[in-house]
Amino acid sequence: MNPMSVDRDEPSSLSSFSTNHPLEQFVLLAKGAKGFACAELIKQVLEAPGVHVFGELLEMPNIKELETGPYATHYKTLNLFAYGTYKEYLENKSEYLELTPVQCKKLQHLTIATLATQEKCIPYSVLLKELDIKNVRDLEDLIIEAIYADIIHGKLDQECKRVEVDVALGRDARLEDASGIADVLADWCNACEAVLSSVDRHIQRANHHKQKALRHQQGIEQEISYIKKTLKTQAENDESGAGGGSETHSAPKKASGKSKTPRNASKFWHKNT
Repeated sequence: MNPMSVDRDEPSSLSSFSTNHPLEQFVLLAKGAKGFACAELIKQVLEAPGVHVFGELLEMPNIKELETGPYATHYKTLNLFAYGTYKEYLENKSEYLELTPVQCKKLQHLTIATLATQEKCIPYSVLLKELDIKNVRDLEDLIIEAIYADIIHGKLDQECKRVEVDVALGRDARLEDASGIADVLADWCNACEAVLSSVDRHIQRANHHKQKALRHQQGIEQEISYIKKTLKTQAENDESGAGGGSETHSAPKKASGKSKTPRNASKFWHKNT
């Protein structure tokens, strides 16, 4: 069975996240909210469709104030959605808010995005374990929903029981992750430079072979031209020699300048007067 592609054809894609910023309205509301209002705002943003990054909201001073105090659970839950996974939620449920079905599904989608950054072909077995799903049918439905939500782009390989990810949503990054990101980017730059160097070497080798082939072709053309001239000259010489010989054999004999005396000329004499 061929992999089932569920790529979207609509104009919206992962690139639209930079232009369409649904978190902005919550950031604006957080500027004037305090305490309980901020806590309720967190609940709303966790359930809001299209909101999958939360770092900017976490940096708001009024939200940071919730880290300690009666609404610390709200802050930790927001932090979970920014950086964590569904498995972390299951292992420490008491530390977070009780999630609604919509919020659970969003966290599962974000977990798929995290797994997609670790490997491009994610086995169903890994997904079933990380997402706490009991059967493949429900898992495939969740993956298809994630694709249509622009969390990932890819296709389902039902024969090999895996999802092949082409591109995934970038999640929020912690400050302590910056060095790791820098290392990855440095490795990528080094790999690009290695590829460019290899391409340059291939270009130089190709140009060398091209020049060598051109010189060889020019040598052959010069040799052909020389042979043509030689054959032409030889043919002209042969024609000239053949023409001179035929003229000698076929030329008519020229008449002698002296006239013959008639045979009976002596029989006639002139009388002197």
